[in-house]
Amino acid sequence: MALQKKVKMTAAQAIVECMKLEEIKHAFCVPGESYLPLLDALHDAESIEVVSTRHEGGASFIAEGYAKATLKPGVVMATRGVGAANLSIGVHTAYQDSTPMVVFLGQVHSKFRGREGFQEVDLDQYFKHIAKWSVEVNDPERMPELVQRAFRIAQTGRPGPVIVSLPENVLPAQAEMSFGPPTIKPKPAPSIEEVKRIENMLSKATNPLIIAGGGVKSSQAEESLLAFAGKSSIPVLAAFRRHDVFPNNHALYCGHLGLGTNKEVLQTVKDADVILAIGTRLSEVTTQDYKIITSDKKLIHIDIDYETLGKVYSPDIGIVADSGEALEKLTELTFAESWTAWANERNAAYQQVSQLNVTSADVINKQIIALLEKKLPKDAVLTNDAGNFAGWLHSFYPFTKARTYVGPTSGAMGYGMPAALGAKLASPDKTVVSLSGDGGFMMTAQELETAVRYQVPVISLVFNNNMYGTIRMHQEIHYPEKVIATNLGEVSFSKLANSVGADGYTVQTLIEFESALDQALHNEGPSVIEIITDGENISVSSTIQQLRDRSKK
Repeated sequence: MALQKKVKMTAAQAIVECMKLEEIKHAFCVPGESYLPLLDALHDAESIEVVSTRHEGGASFIAEGYAKATLKPGVVMATRGVGAANLSIGVHTAYQDSTPMVVFLGQVHSKFRGREGFQEVDLDQYFKHIAKWSVEVNDPERMPELVQRAFRIAQTGRPGPVIVSLPENVLPAQAEMSFGPPTIKPKPAPSIEEVKRIENMLSKATNPLIIAGGGVKSSQAEESLLAFAGKSSIPVLAAFRRHDVFPNNHALYCGHLGLGTNKEVLQTVKDADVILAIGTRLSEVTTQDYKIITSDKKLIHIDIDYETLGKVYSPDIGIVADSGEALEKLTELTFAESWTAWANERNAAYQQVSQLNVTSADVINKQIIALLEKKLPKDAVLTNDAGNFAGWLHSFYPFTKARTYVGPTSGAMGYGMPAALGAKLASPDKTVVSLSGDGGFMMTAQELETAVRYQVPVISLVFNNNMYGTIRMHQEIHYPEKVIATNLGEVSFSKLANSVGADGYTVQTLIEFESALDQALHNEGPSVIEIITDGENISVSSTIQQLRDRSKK
């Protein structure tokens, strides 16, 4: 690397220069006095838009959704201990979802540390176990080095969040600064020997199966996955909340491994004899409580992070590689065996349980998913909150284009609408729709005002059954009829939307929903469509009464 000319500037200005080197276009925050010099430096940076939110948790969800949509680091800022604690939910989401994020946190004056100063928290230790790396910068001159390192760590290997703690006396301090080049993400490829091992194992397979995860999305390798699967005729399952990793309408697609997955989709894994897991950490949900990949199966696990290999299952072949590079090498292989019959069988099983042939007898949740599939552009981006309402989306909505789904594998409530704001800012030409339950939506509903203030025209669907539905379901399974803490009060989400300047609609029928959706698709600002649903229809597969009846048998 050529020696860089040193430039005198403040530590805060150096942070902004690092953002510019990484081509950061948006930064999200709740302002705080502990990092005012950084905000001032951003004021003078015309290429970076600062989006001020109503709550640090909302800011971190917006940044996380933005990062998923752009595949670039989401930048979020907050003040000391209180702001940091509020945004920690987004940090945890980014960590479990392998989303690149750089978090800048104001910190108390260096001379006040250890005295329990105002809002003092040992930030680098506080976040240590839910971040890839955390650091406190106490030397102004080292700011470029450490911030550039933060951006590099956030983006390379398995992506994730990085925390940078900034003592308030360090930010305005001047020093001679020098900067290195922007991050270039390494793309390790499997060796010739490793590819031969895979070829040998797959050649002996009767029912091979691909489980594709977020690593395929991070490396933008969806087309390479399509090419390899198409050439080899190996069926594909999507890991938890990675629906758009493979076209759902393709003859080789066999479903999504998520919460409440239909038994026909799970049967595909049970019948497989060789599993090729690409870019997935094989999470608890994907593997159905770590039970679905049994010892009688051979496992080929490809991931860019060496710590992921063997963390859940010991692979027969474990390879540290970029998903895209690995898939390109695998596409060069030719197999004498044809797995078309096996793939057709499992695709037919998936088709049988995921068809959107709805009737007026179906619950409104399923009818709405069918209408969304009919009305939305194929490249529309959908986000979702945590909750049972998402079961209808996950079971029935066909994602046919890459980069059209943004959802939390961490299962965080309050995620859907803020993440939609981030996705819309990342892709302003795309239609962006969020799906939330009434419980989750209320957790970050204040960010509707953020959407109004910045004129971000997202469409938020709120399925309102006046309860914490997922928890009520588990309550009825384990403690039937003993309802406690899961009922919620009446809230008019359409009026709530109107009160902050958004367009709000309340609907109870499919006809009313279609009319509201048509209007929302043409609105220039954000819209909320509140859908009144029957709490009895607690999940895709069961009603509350059915759960209670089963407990009596």
